[in-house]
Parts: sequence; C-alpha cells; structure tokens
Amino acid sequence: MARAARIDLRTFQQELASRLAAKTAAQVESSRLGLLCAGTRWLIKLADAGEVVALPHIVTVPMTRPWFLGVANVRGNLFSVIDFSAFLGGDSIASSAAARLVLFGARACELNAGIVVQRVLGLRNVAELAPAVVPADAQEWYAQRWMDDEGNAWQEIDLGKLARAPAFLQVGI
Repeated sequence: MARAARIDLRTFQQELASRLAAKTAAQVESSRLGLLCAGTRWLIKLADAGEVVALPHIVTVPMTRPWFLGVANVRGNLFSVIDFSAFLGGDSIASSAAARLVLFGARACELNAGIVVQRVLGLRNVAELAPAVVPADAQEWYAQRWMDDEGNAWQEIDLGKLARAPAFLQVGI
C-alpha cells in the first residue's frame, strides 16, 4: 500500500510540474515589460528583453548621432547604447536618476544593443488590456497598441524589427 501511494505521489508531482511549466510559459507569453519614455507608455515582450540594468559607464563614440550615447561594458560584453527618447525626437533622458538600460535579448536579435528609457513601469498582462488601433503614421517596428482600464495607451515595440530598422542602425553622421 505504501508503494502505491508513493507512485501516486510521484505521478502527482510530475503532473503538477508539467502544469506549472505550461502555465509559466503562457504567462511569459502574455506578459510585457512596461516602460515610460518621451511621454509615451511602451511595452516589450519579456522574452525579447534581455535584462534591465542601471545605467553603466558609457563611452562616447565620435561622429555619431546625438541619440547614440556610445558603448557600455555589461558583464564583459559591449553593448551599443541608444537614448530612446532622443531617437524618437524628444529630449535626452540619459541623465535622469530613474533612467534604465533595457538590453535586447537574444530572441529579439543578435545585436548587442540596449535602449535607455525614462523609467521602468513594471509588468503588464496583455490579457488585462484592450487592443487599440495602431496610428497611421506608426513606425515599422510598432507592434500592437493597447489601452488599459484608465484610458492610457500602451504601444508595443517589436525589438527585432527595431534592431533591423535602417534609422536605428544608422548611428554614424
């Protein structure tokens, strides 16, 4: 009898682990990282974001666009650092105390790059947001637009498309 109970417990634990793994994968797929930059709320798929770090020391690169801040060493890897607000045509936010560097994940692209955002707003679940119409003048790297219960618009960014956009890749003057 004890052996049968042990087998049932083991089976139960395996099934529970499988269900948790499936639920976690589904939650990651519907979760987005919320960002604030240039007065707009942005969303990035969790799987596309590498990590979020405090602004490291950035070495400037001469003869580059004003929004290209330079390169930074993050745990032994060099990353191109882009001031996302300035890239969008707004004021630079790189000196803000709340500014963070959002690194592109390997799933999004093979480009070692990151965007500096004004503030990280935490996780958002798209299941709790309503789809909205993407503006007619949207960039090619805009993904779905969302509205929350408070009437705030959230624009999702396709980091892979952003990393391949000619305007984003042309950092030289």
